Amino acid sequence: MADERPGAGASASGAVLEQEIRFCEVDGARVAYATVGTGPPLLLPALWISHLELEWGFAEFRAFVGALALDRTVVRYDRPGTGLSDRGDATPELTVEAEVRTIEAIADELGLGELSLLGISWGGCPASAFAARHSERVRSLILVGAYAHGEAIAPAPLRAAMVETVRAHWGAGSRLLTDVWLPGADAHMRERFARLQRAAATPEVAAAMLEAVYEADVRELLPNVHAPALVMHRRDDRAMPFAQGRELAARLPDARLVALDGDLHPPWLGDSAAVVGAVNAFLDVHDPRRATPSRDESAPLSSREAEVLRLVAEGLSDAEIARRLIVSPHTVHRHVANIRTKLGQSSRAAAVAYAARRGLI
Repeated sequence: MADERPGAGASASGAVLEQEIRFCEVDGARVAYATVGTGPPLLLPALWISHLELEWGFAEFRAFVGALALDRTVVRYDRPGTGLSDRGDATPELTVEAEVRTIEAIADELGLGELSLLGISWGGCPASAFAARHSERVRSLILVGAYAHGEAIAPAPLRAAMVETVRAHWGAGSRLLTDVWLPGADAHMRERFARLQRAAATPEVAAAMLEAVYEADVRELLPNVHAPALVMHRRDDRAMPFAQGRELAARLPDARLVALDGDLHPPWLGDSAAVVGAVNAFLDVHDPRRATPSRDESAPLSSREAEVLRLVAEGLSDAEIARRLIVSPHTVHRHVANIRTKLGQSSRAAAVAYAARRGLI
């Protein structure tokens, strides 16, 4: 599925971020995981069913992850039975416990001693469980459109009807779920989302995963989460009632609740900028980008360096900046190198994003 609009996944300087997909073994199955960006790790547990490659083809999703990856290494994965991970004949174990084992395996594979977690929707359950079990490894926990008790999402008859529709007719089921998660979206968006769901899993696995969503209950684990937590929830989310976000924030020992406007369940749709901004601001405080030894906090950008970086943010090359400022390309290159050193950033795009968030340009 190709990008639907120009510039999908582009950084602030116009550079395109590309994900890298690898595999690791979890409970005898190969699990696909993707990384993008550089810096402190931010791991996103799988939502319910996913497909790393096809999701990346959605301009909105790619831009959302790309914005998070400007200062960090974003890690995502497809759980067994879905997406690019192994898909056997039998339905895999779809429990919070199995998901925690997957997160442990991927974190160990990547050598992540410490990490932050961004749990979206069902992904909030394993994120919370991992944070409760591994308090020494989790620097911060962010939950968006998440919940603690699946049975409270909807009345039992409605839950049963949703599962049976998915199991009996995956085409109708995928459209039904799309209508719940994307109210008001245009027909093209709804059809793209429904196709993604059908490509990500068989109807049997999708139905079993939906049952797992409703059966999950992490309420007793939440008091054991010691990491600072940010809970964000859209007030009119039809897929996950706002009361679920309130419940999470109330049960976590160190949590702040942020109510967002809107009714779309996926945070990369609607006002995604508000979500990204809140996530980055929270991480800047509780899991700041680690400065390189060469970074000099006492040396702010000079007026010329700030001018150069503003032109970099406009997408100009070194040669174009040189013509604009009537200097040599070598001089511009040296300025950019000095800027990255002062700000402790590994790329032009990261330097632009860092400086913009701190009002330096």
